[in-house]
Amino acid sequence: MKFKKRNLRALAEMVIGDADHFPYRSTSLITQFFEECDLDFVHDGSTRWAWTAERLGELLDDPQPIAYALPDRFVNVLRVLMHKSDAEDDDPDRVLSLAALNKPLEREGFEAFYGEDRLLHIRHIGTKTLSSITSPHRPFTPTELTKRKQLIEYLEECSEDNLIEEVILPLFRQLGYHRITAVGHKDKSLEYGKDIWMRYVLPTQHVLYFGIQAKKGKLDSSGNSRGSNANIAEIYNQVLMMLGHEIFDPETSKKALVDHAFIVAGGEITKQAKNWLGGKLDASKRSQILFMDRDDILNLYIVSNLPLPAGAIPTQDNFLDFDEDDIPF
Repeated sequence: MKFKKRNLRALAEMVIGDADHFPYRSTSLITQFFEECDLDFVHDGSTRWAWTAERLGELLDDPQPIAYALPDRFVNVLRVLMHKSDAEDDDPDRVLSLAALNKPLEREGFEAFYGEDRLLHIRHIGTKTLSSITSPHRPFTPTELTKRKQLIEYLEECSEDNLIEEVILPLFRQLGYHRITAVGHKDKSLEYGKDIWMRYVLPTQHVLYFGIQAKKGKLDSSGNSRGSNANIAEIYNQVLMMLGHEIFDPETSKKALVDHAFIVAGGEITKQAKNWLGGKLDASKRSQILFMDRDDILNLYIVSNLPLPAGAIPTQDNFLDFDEDDIPF
């Protein structure tokens, strides 16, 4: 995506504070601003607006998450820029600064507004498409890549119970699921193949129920399970029982069937395993199965900005850096 030069310059002048209603930023404060945006841009002492405009142009070169949406890192810069805590005395509610921001954005077909969460949001004027900063497919910052590698190390070493309690449950809570109930392995009460059940309320107030069958390692279709790897055939009967057994929702005091089943693996779910399970299930049940493997967990965990599990936080002795092999795109 490309913006016109005059619009990039206008946005850059807001970042550096050469525009009305925005705080002035010197060389060091420009670098500090981009650090707050989780970017490793360091101002080199050149013309402030020109250097900043170039960096904004680089962010616009990121892949678009969806059509008619701005790249996530670019949106995050504007969100940090427009945080209400940075309001100037002459514009305490940031009404004037928002109007200034919208001038160059509207020339590019977008408009910015504050949501009920008091954060800045951006939508395409023609299609009303919202630009989100939570796409799991966006490029990750160096800090996020380091965090991602630490989580990979944790998934390699953690138990299945820790995978569920420290990673999966916090992730689904952050994603908006409710009444998340973990049956757990410690009490050996997995007669119906459900590790977790939860509910999701649609905007129409209809409720969908989900079950999760979680395995720590890789899911494949080989003849025997090896180590932490599990055979998809072991999941088959558990999924059938999950879809066919009623759960009791204490909030409604009613029983309900699980609408969809997540099969979640701390490792890879091979294509052969998905195809094998699809061949065993009839068409109606195939549409109820959702898969989530390690990459899905990692990417969603990072963009949801969840803190690392306690066991994944590095000490000074084992702090991990990232390399090119860790980049998920």
